[in-house]
Amino acid sequence: MTTKVSASRAKAAFSALMTDAASGRRVVIERRGKPLAALVSLSDLELIEQERQRLGEIHPKGSLALVGAWGDVEDRDVDSFIAYIYTRRMEDTGRDVNLKP
Repeated sequence: MTTKVSASRAKAAFSALMTDAASGRRVVIERRGKPLAALVSLSDLELIEQERQRLGEIHPKGSLALVGAWGDVEDRDVDSFIAYIYTRRMEDTGRDVNLKP
């Protein structure tokens, strides 16, 4: 079960919310109605960290995901593909736009 509380309420009732989180209840802390943070049990945190580690091994983040992604493609094929993209972009004149009312 998840409980939503305002940041000011979380500050005032932090000890009670920690007890709730330790017992398995998830607490979402909001500021101005927008979720900001969460209190979860240690077992939930361990599951989250394990999953993030597992996903990180499968799907590296950011530019690291590109390293080796094209390793089996010849440079000339990549260059040819890039040239094709630029050619197609130059050929595409888009659509006619009339700005007069």
